[in-house]
Amino acid sequence: MAWLQNPAHRIAGASVITSLPDISEVPERGFDGWKSFFGEAARLVQAWVPDDGVAIFFQSDIKHDGRWIDKGYWVQRALEDVGTHLLWHKVVCRRPAGTVTYGRASYSHMLCFSRGVRPAADRAFADVMPDAGHMTWTRGMGANACLAACQFVAEQTASRVVVDPFCGYGTALAVANALGLDAVGVELSARKCRKARSLSFALDAKGALAPVISTATFAPPGL
Repeated sequence: MAWLQNPAHRIAGASVITSLPDISEVPERGFDGWKSFFGEAARLVQAWVPDDGVAIFFQSDIKHDGRWIDKGYWVQRALEDVGTHLLWHKVVCRRPAGTVTYGRASYSHMLCFSRGVRPAADRAFADVMPDAGHMTWTRGMGANACLAACQFVAEQTASRVVVDPFCGYGTALAVANALGLDAVGVELSARKCRKARSLSFALDAKGALAPVISTATFAPPGL
């Protein structure tokens, strides 16, 4: 949040692909505190993105205190409050269709917003993605979902930098790099940062993604 608020961190020609933190990642805030934090984070992300860029959010519904929480709706409501347009809304299957789950949805929402970009109708892609793809952890963005998001950025915006201000294990960043885009990630956890720096993907001849196993180690950069 502090990184997004610092004017020195603005990047021309950038778009954001991110997943805002779940309540399980900030339990000290409590439910109401997390809800307020979530909306503020969504608005900060959109305020940071240049007019010719997009903000793409990957959010999974959760159950809390016996009720379902639609985080995609929360994002859309927060951004509509600041006059930002929803360009598209996709459903990404995290489990095969028909799977019964308890406590966490088997799908995620992927929503794209922008103040200035308008997508080309003849370059639309599926509204329902049957497989999120490789996930670095249970709450992570799937590699296939990141590929669709990064391809949209590469093909339909002027952005050549993908930023994830809540990058976790860095799937969006690694997929962006696989497509030839630059990527910047911000993460509070040093352990997750190390994992993100070592993660990479390669595109096969059919355009599918496969993780590249790296044995390299990385030292944290100087502050």
